[in-house]
Amino acid sequence: MSVSDFMTTTLITVTPDVRINDAVDLMRTHKIHRLPVVDNGRLVGLVTQGIIEAAMPSKATSLSVYEMNYLLNKTTVKDVMEKSVLTIAPAASLEDAIYKMRQYNIGVLPVLDAQGHLQGIITNNDIFDAFLDLAGYNAGGTQVAVKTEKDEVGFLAKVGAALAENKYSILTLVVNRRANEQIIQIHVAATDPQGVKTALEAAGFEVVQAELAKNETD
Repeated sequence: MSVSDFMTTTLITVTPDVRINDAVDLMRTHKIHRLPVVDNGRLVGLVTQGIIEAAMPSKATSLSVYEMNYLLNKTTVKDVMEKSVLTIAPAASLEDAIYKMRQYNIGVLPVLDAQGHLQGIITNNDIFDAFLDLAGYNAGGTQVAVKTEKDEVGFLAKVGAALAENKYSILTLVVNRRANEQIIQIHVAATDPQGVKTALEAAGFEVVQAELAKNETD
């Protein structure tokens, strides 16, 4: 699972000399909250809705409307942009991106290649989409949870074999380790929760959940 698999590659960017008002219009038009700032294909900064709001004159200012408009028309992206931007490589793991975003409490990482060229960005929303994709949320089928109280060599292979014997195919599988037990969350390519449950229980597994996936019940 690499960053390149989940990053956004259709980017709206600005150059350093773009006026703040134009940057705001771009954000509104495209319903986004941040703009990478590039110069000859290289990332030189990042401007966000929060940065722009902080740079705008306060409502308590003594400036007139005309003076404020003049100031905003003269202010460019390079005057307010964040220049020290944390980035990540396309080949980095998704886990590395998540850790970095959590560690520094940020919501976006520009993705740069080895030459420093902007290849995309990965945001909180991209991470959420990746989780849904990896969990098979939109794939339909049956979600089933199997409980085991300890690590057991070959346990997952046995679960897979029990399903295969009954012609059930696994779409995704996630192991949720708790203090005294493990829950194996399995997404099965079948709209037959009871059949999946019966097959697993007949093989000696403890099934704690078996239901249609969300989009099968919509």
